[in-house]
Order: sequence, then structure tokens, then C-alpha cells
Amino acid sequence: MQKDEETMAMADILVDAARQQASDIYLIGGLPLTYKVYGRQVRVNPDVRLMPDHLKTMIGDLYALARRPNKLEQGCFEDDFSFGNAVARYRINTFYQRGSRSAVIRIVAFGIPDPVQYHIPASIMELADLAKGFVLLTGATGSGKSTTLACLIDAINAKYQKTIITMEDPIEFIHRHNRSIVIQREINTDTDSYLSALRSSFRESPDVLLVGEMRDSETIATAMTAAETGKLIFSSLHTVSAADTIDRVLDGFVADQQAQARMQLSRVLKCVVCQQLVPTVDGKLYPAFEIMDVNPAIRNLIREGKTYQINAIIQENRANGMCTMNDSLETLFRQGVITKETALNHSEDVGALAKRLG
Repeated sequence: MQKDEETMAMADILVDAARQQASDIYLIGGLPLTYKVYGRQVRVNPDVRLMPDHLKTMIGDLYALARRPNKLEQGCFEDDFSFGNAVARYRINTFYQRGSRSAVIRIVAFGIPDPVQYHIPASIMELADLAKGFVLLTGATGSGKSTTLACLIDAINAKYQKTIITMEDPIEFIHRHNRSIVIQREINTDTDSYLSALRSSFRESPDVLLVGEMRDSETIATAMTAAETGKLIFSSLHTVSAADTIDRVLDGFVADQQAQARMQLSRVLKCVVCQQLVPTVDGKLYPAFEIMDVNPAIRNLIREGKTYQINAIIQENRANGMCTMNDSLETLFRQGVITKETALNHSEDVGALAKRLG
């Protein structure tokens, strides 16, 4: 492809996608430039497919715009980084597929999201008022976890005089100092790993820690220990239900550590919020949530390894603010926000939800 055949320069693509309210940009060999807008793929200039030489130039331009060394030129097979322009911030993953360079770019609007605009319930925002403990936000990639976490950190920043340290890979939302001091550290730029940043944080007088993702049992164990010492810890996992989240946390520990890990988790865990974004009847996206507050019954189930009973406890405590994912999907259907088909497609227990919807 010759230069004069290119539809837009890389800088123009970033601005155009943000203005079209795209959530992602795909630069993939053999595929036209593609945006994801409200969960749907939009081909930009569908007759022009991106070829390897063109992608090499475009991805090189991304590194130049970010003022970073091109790690794909240095022998790396993938890389993560972020930067901003006058319109938005961009979280970029570069990688190889079928031998050619590719990239997926997440677009993050400037400013901290408004929890009301993003339909985050008050019961979730109240987690910002916790003094200590361990809170997990879970869901698939692109389910809105980072947005919810950013809203919680912003709420703490606005209401309390605390020291907040975030560890992110990469940094998405920029928090300005308000009533709190906010220290943001990016993995591979400001620190080597989540674990090293977390260990270092103990010497930085934090009140609140945001660990972008729990990737291994050592990081999880260190975070739980921090919660035991009176810190408030927020983090995320790629799990789809509260029960799955408990199992995932504990499965990372070897057999002779399981009992201690169960006891420790039962003491420090305050809440698990699972979320996903579901398409609405008007073609947009709306969050659905499962909320599990850790009450004495849940603590006992964690200690005894009976996570299969957690869903029943959540259902018994609907009046206290808990809800299953099926509860949330049913509510959205009854309100006319989503269709029955959408509700069923996003349920982990389709048979039970189908009976409820009739």
C-alpha cells in the first residue's frame, strides 16, 4: 500500500475514533481499520485492508506519539503502554499475529467517569466508605471494571484525606490530588511488577491501595496481609461470579497453604462485585452486576470450602443489597433496558433465568 492510499495518519485515527465514541481500535493484518462502538465493530474504509508494511509504520507511529522505545523493534513479541493527546487517553497492546505486527487500542475519555452516568449503583459506591479490607471487582476484559474502580478511587479522593496508591498496567484514568494524595504507578514504567510495587507501598504510608490485577498467589497473599494491617485494598480478577472469584483466589495456593488462605480471606474480604456490559435495546451498553457482601454466613462458607452455597446466601440477602447476576439481568429486562434474548445470552444459569422470565 502506498502512502497516498492511506486513509488517515495514526494521530488522526486516534482523534477520529475518540470523537466517534469508540471504545477500541483494531489494527490487524488483512482487516480494514476497525473501531468498536457500543460493542459493535465498525469497518473504517472497508475496501482498504491493512497490510504488514502499513501496520509496521502505524505501530511505529504509536510508539513515536507515546515517546517510547519500540519494543517490537527490540525483539519483544508483545508490549503494553499508554499515553494521551488533547482528546483522550489510550491504552495500547502491541503484539504479533501470523507474523505481522498488530495492535488493539483501548480509548479512555479524559476525566473520571460519573458513576450515575455509568449506572453504577449506590450500594457499590458505598464501598468507598470502607476503612479497611479487601474488595474485588471481577469480570471479563472490557466489562467496565476499570471504570468502576476509577469511580471508587475518585469518591475516596473527594471525601477523605487519605494516601491512595494505585498500581496499574497501564495507567488509564488520571486522578488529580483532591482531598487525598494520589500516587499512580505504572507497571514496567515506574515499577517492575504488581508484587514489587505492593511490597514497596508498605513503606509509602498508604491508606488505600489499588492493585490493577491479581495475577499470582504471592500478590494475592501480600494484598490480604496488607488488608489485615488496616489498609483498604481494591483489585480485579477475570472471573464471572462471586463463587468463582473465591475459588480462583484460593486455587492459586498450594495444598498446605489452603487452610490458612481460607481463614485469611474470610477475615479480610469485604465485598465481591462481578460485572458485565450488556447491549441495550437502543444499541448502547449497560452494566449488570452481581454483588456479594461478606456477612457471617459467607465467611463461614469461605472457611469451610463450601463456595457452591454462596449463590443461595446471596439470594437470601436481596433485601440487604446483595444480588445475583440473574437478579440484575431480570431487573434490566423488566425495565425494558434489554431484551429477553440478551438477558439469557449473558446469564451463567440460563435455565433458572428462563423460568423467571417466563
